[in-house]
Amino acid sequence: MRWRGRRQSNNAEDRRGMSPQAALGGGGGAILLIAIVIGGKFMGCDAGQIQQAVNVAKQAQQRQAPAQLPEGAEAGIDDEASQFIKVVLADTEEVWSKLFQQEVNGNYKEPTLVIFEQSVRTGGCGMGNSAMGPFYCPGDQKIYVPPSFFDALASRHKSPGDFAQAYVIAHEVAHHVQNILGLNRKLQQTRQSGNEREVNRQSVRLELQADFLAGVWAHHAHREFNILEAGDIEEAIQAANQIGDDTLQIEAQGYKVPERYTHGTSAQRVRWFKRGMQSGNLNECQLLAQVPYEEL
Repeated sequence: MRWRGRRQSNNAEDRRGMSPQAALGGGGGAILLIAIVIGGKFMGCDAGQIQQAVNVAKQAQQRQAPAQLPEGAEAGIDDEASQFIKVVLADTEEVWSKLFQQEVNGNYKEPTLVIFEQSVRTGGCGMGNSAMGPFYCPGDQKIYVPPSFFDALASRHKSPGDFAQAYVIAHEVAHHVQNILGLNRKLQQTRQSGNEREVNRQSVRLELQADFLAGVWAHHAHREFNILEAGDIEEAIQAANQIGDDTLQIEAQGYKVPERYTHGTSAQRVRWFKRGMQSGNLNECQLLAQVPYEEL
């Protein structure tokens, strides 16, 4: 994939290299100090006792503070992984902004992408960890990406290559597109019903639609920026194939449980990504909702 030396997005927030407390959202230190002061006064402590408690709390925060970052770094580490992620994110911004203007008659609201290491606190989806891999949180409209997942994608899932990684990022951005367009409302409504079987089916539809939209992005990104090199499409297809529900279930437990699928089979994920890649038609994603579940 041709990505080096190209524009990087300004909408990335790198929380690597931060203390666990800071990476989990920050701001807790100031709140703690305020609580100590208010609580101390409420309990009748004198000024000396309150100041002593504040000093202890400040010392604890200093011991937990993140290491000093290189000058000019936004946060975390300005390594090749962060540069690549920011370039792909910039490409999604360009493509979806243009498609929204042309086909949706509206402006595309760019999401923030958070790069993290082990754990992360979201603004609407609770705690996340690197074992979950990349994910999108509709509550704060942020995408969370642990670069360590790409190592697992290459080794454990046998899907190396930069375009395989770009496909994963584009899939999560596609969830943001779905959120903006309201395509995820039916799943949200179904979850309230408590019907687990139907929730899983709606989830599969949404994930396959995100694969389709990732393909739409790839179609237009190559037309606009000539990003694809020999073997890139095969890398994305291999990644889609390796992270299908059936493949992952067999890997984990030795057998498949179709009623527990939430993302679609390997064949389905490959099929819908390729369809989006070939057509590049955003509006065609609506057709997926009309296909009988058994024919997805």
